[in-house]
This record gives sequence, structure tokens and C-alpha cells, in this order.
Amino acid sequence: MFARYATTAIVVTLGASLAAMAPEPDPIPRRWQLAVETGPLRVASIQIPGEITRAYYFLTYKVTNTTDQDLLFTPSFELGTDEGEVLRSGRGVPTQVTRDILERLNSPFIQDQTSIVGVLPQGEANAKEGVVIWPINDLHVNEVTIYGAGFSGETRAVEYKNAKGENEKALLRKTLMLRYQTPGEIRDMAGRSIELADKQWIMR
Repeated sequence: MFARYATTAIVVTLGASLAAMAPEPDPIPRRWQLAVETGPLRVASIQIPGEITRAYYFLTYKVTNTTDQDLLFTPSFELGTDEGEVLRSGRGVPTQVTRDILERLNSPFIQDQTSIVGVLPQGEANAKEGVVIWPINDLHVNEVTIYGAGFSGETRAVEYKNAKGENEKALLRKTLMLRYQTPGEIRDMAGRSIELADKQWIMR
């Protein structure tokens, strides 16, 4: 437990230092960029047989290739809270939970985060829909931020000082940031949507 939170603290500290010096994305994209529409952030309470009921965040989205070439689509999503926790989508999410949420969404077009990976052909007719899921480890948070990468080819190299004061380089990618204000008690949000407070492109 301590090791997990210590690792998280290091990631958050590194992320904060990079964020402080991160450049803004180009106002007019010069690299390929996909069109992405996001659904609401929702909460589901699910009980797997033999286990206690757990809460999960899930987010649906639609991605369309509006470029002039077919592209390999390999999205990645992370969720961060104001308590410093950072989670990659799908990690700690049992297969049965994914199946349950897909059944609740009741759409033959929505794919899980593994199935959606692959070539994304051009055009609206070839758009893909997906869902990403995270376990809720802390039911008392005030803010949740989701970072979605893989929707743009824009990157930027930056230099920063690590914890030892040494210069290091990092490659930032244009990332979609979605920030949500949570009501404080997440358990009460089961079956409801969490309000979107901010949506923008950042370099991360």
C-alpha cells in the first residue's frame, strides 16, 4: 500500500513539474488530429459473485478519423484525483465489470478499451465508439481529471530538472483533458452523471 502511494506521489510530482513548463498546443493543428466526442462521466456500483460491491467510473467516447489517411488508433486514458491518485484505465477492473457496464450501455457499437485498438479508417461511417473504466478507490474526492491521449500526432520535447537537479528530457503529447467537479460522496452518484467543469487540449 505504501509503495503504491509513494510511486503515485513521484508521478504526481514529476507531472506537476512538467505541467508548469509545458507549452501550449498549436492553435491550428499541424499534425494529424482525430475528432473526439465524449459522453458523461458516470459511476456504477457492481457486485461480482463472492466479492463486495465496488464502485467504478466509466466514460464513453466516439472517435472519427477526419484526416486524409487511415491511422492506427491506440488510445490511452488516465484518471487523476485531487488527492493525488493516478490510475490508468482498465487497471484493477475485472473482466466481469467490463461486461456488466457494456450490458448497461446496451449498444452494439461500443467497444472495450482493448477491442477498439486498431486501424481507424477515414470518414464518419467508420467512426468508433468506446468505453474506459477505472475502479474508485477513494469515495471522498472533490475533483477528477481524465487525460486522453492517442487522438493527435502533435508532440513537443522539453527539458526539465529532476529531483536531483539534473537536466532530463521528456516528450509531451497533445492530450485531451476533462476536469470534473465531484459532489464529495461518490457512492451517492451511482447511475448519475458527474458535471464536466472544463475541457481543453494540453501538452502532457
